[in-house]
Amino acid sequence: MNILLVYNSAISPSPQVFTALVIATVGVATVGVVVTLVFATYRCRSKRRHCKNKRRDDQQWLPVCIRCCRPSGHNRAPCALDREAIPLNATHVVENQNYFRRVQHVGSSAAIRHIPSEKIHFIRLLGEGAFARVYLGLCEGLTPGDDLSMVAIKHLQESCFEDQLRDFDHEAELLASLQHDHIVAFYGISRDSQPMMMIFEYLENGDLNKFLRSHGPDAEFTGKTSGEVKILTVPELLHVASHIAMGMAYLASQHFVHRDLATRNCLVGTQLIVKIGDFGMSRDVYSTDYYRVGGHTTMLPVRWMPPESILYRTFTVESDVWSYGVVLWEIFSYGKQPWYELSNHEVIQQVQTGRFLECPRFCQEEIYKIMLGCWKRQPADRLTMKHIVSIMRSIQQEQPLYIECIA
Repeated sequence: MNILLVYNSAISPSPQVFTALVIATVGVATVGVVVTLVFATYRCRSKRRHCKNKRRDDQQWLPVCIRCCRPSGHNRAPCALDREAIPLNATHVVENQNYFRRVQHVGSSAAIRHIPSEKIHFIRLLGEGAFARVYLGLCEGLTPGDDLSMVAIKHLQESCFEDQLRDFDHEAELLASLQHDHIVAFYGISRDSQPMMMIFEYLENGDLNKFLRSHGPDAEFTGKTSGEVKILTVPELLHVASHIAMGMAYLASQHFVHRDLATRNCLVGTQLIVKIGDFGMSRDVYSTDYYRVGGHTTMLPVRWMPPESILYRTFTVESDVWSYGVVLWEIFSYGKQPWYELSNHEVIQQVQTGRFLECPRFCQEEIYKIMLGCWKRQPADRLTMKHIVSIMRSIQQEQPLYIECIA
């Protein structure tokens, strides 16, 4: 009996020891749960990163024959298109909401066309941003008399948040209020399936910068032989510049500020029709054109910006005029990068000290005077887009244009 009591006393822990054991057990379990959660999070992020990298790798190996593709949940549609006629390649892109209304507020009264998703057929991916992808596609019954129209489709990512959805609605209202012959047409949205989509006009000859380079005196360096090159004439360059001027004059009349006007953000169609537009793809395609200034996170196109925009982040109709002057320089330089011999930091120094781009080799004096009129240091002293359009018309009357078919 005494032996049993001694044994029970030896194996039964005291209350203090029991409490310590409970605390230790709970602590170990908590650490285990935390470690498990950290490991699961790491695995999830690694898998997501792997999938993203795999998708980028897949985009680099597009088949020679274009295949119709849709995001999950969409139907395929038959198509027979020559890839050579579609110049844009798949690329990773960054969202770039350029248009900004200074004065007037865009309300819900803007008429937005709703396009059923079953009438939209995806062909292939053109580019991808943080919140959206851009596809080349076909749309049924978009214009009278045409069964199928080639379009660019901005497709929201499935993981978008509420603020991105609100931005989508605001952007659609804003774009629906812009209608001009030299602004890329916004056809409407599709909301009857998720994610939502925006439908834009697609111009066959791609962005103006590449077009100028491939139709300039240095075109052989782009991969074409000298025998295949059709060099744009001065009247044709004037024609291109006047189209952009008319589009910008319209934006100014609507109190819109573009903030990123450049040849890379203009598109070229048949018969040398040029339109202003941007699907938010240019910042990665032309990454050297953008620069982070003064520790800010936003990448800025400093080579196209006036002093007040570089120093104070002020963007106005007048700052767009400065950018148009640089676009004129690009056009008559056949797509060369402004200040190509300088670094971005050196460009900022040149602009702040009042230095200008030199007159391009193929540019006449009247056109260079327009550039200088765009580059006045005081915004109020700069030419207006309306005045520039008038000057362009006068110059064009002296140099008749005969447009040849350029592919």
